[in-house]
Amino acid sequence: MPTVLKKIISAILTILIVSCLVFLAFSIIPGDPAVAKLGTQATPEKLAALRASMGLDKSVPERFLTWILGVLHGDFGKSYSYSMPVTSLIKDKIPLTLMLTVYSFILMIVLSVVLAVYAAWHENSLIDKILQILNQVIMSIPPFFGGILITLFFGLGLKLFTPGGYVSYHVNFGRFMGYMFFPALAIALPKSAMAFNLLYTSLVEEGKKDYARTAFSRGNKTKDVFYKHLLKNACIPVITFLGMALADMVAGSIVIEQVFGIPGLGRILLTSIQNRDYPVVEAIIVIIAVLVVVSNLLVDILYRVVDPRTRS
Repeated sequence: MPTVLKKIISAILTILIVSCLVFLAFSIIPGDPAVAKLGTQATPEKLAALRASMGLDKSVPERFLTWILGVLHGDFGKSYSYSMPVTSLIKDKIPLTLMLTVYSFILMIVLSVVLAVYAAWHENSLIDKILQILNQVIMSIPPFFGGILITLFFGLGLKLFTPGGYVSYHVNFGRFMGYMFFPALAIALPKSAMAFNLLYTSLVEEGKKDYARTAFSRGNKTKDVFYKHLLKNACIPVITFLGMALADMVAGSIVIEQVFGIPGLGRILLTSIQNRDYPVVEAIIVIIAVLVVVSNLLVDILYRVVDPRTRS
């Protein structure tokens, strides 16, 4: 069986296992969603009727079978709090989280590649040393705190954007992209620092290998050797990091949405956890799991395309 097909099957099994664990986890944790909705003063009759309407009067296996069959058809059930299909509730929020993740991922690649190549080309220069120091500082800043600093400096200080002034892409796509740049930057910066460190180190090490010395000794142009050989080989170990970075950025997008007031999956996830709206929480966690697994699968396939030695 081809390796890529094995990876795809493994990804599907991973998503199914995560879905099972998510449902079981919310089935056994303490707390009654019916009580959370009606309050502790509700009569037993009203609580029983509400539990029946929520499907909580059935056994866990029965509920799981109903839920997983629905998930396979794109139906995550009905929200306890909003009394509407979960799919309808979150379908407009998924694109926001996806766009923020992709935006931050692109920023990470651009920043890390441009700066790492520049620093490696000017190895041991003053600029190189400054970039190394900044890299260590940025790497230690978590996205949510970086988001706060960006809001204070670029929003409240330089007035480049209005904190909390989110504009929907349906209303004005240009202003939407302008506003989303700053939360994307907050997510991208720490990962950019890590990718910068990996690529810079790899470039320097590749430049010391025999094939590079041979290419230089034959009179090849320095830039041709650097970009056509060193950079290509140096990027191979970095690709593995991209899968982990992209997976982290999905979760980072959920968190950073709270800092910048973006109405994506993050806001409704927090509200649903507080209200014990388990169908919504389960749906969002499964969606995040799917995004993480798919992103890792795509990066793994890309790695095999770039490095022929990994193909089988």
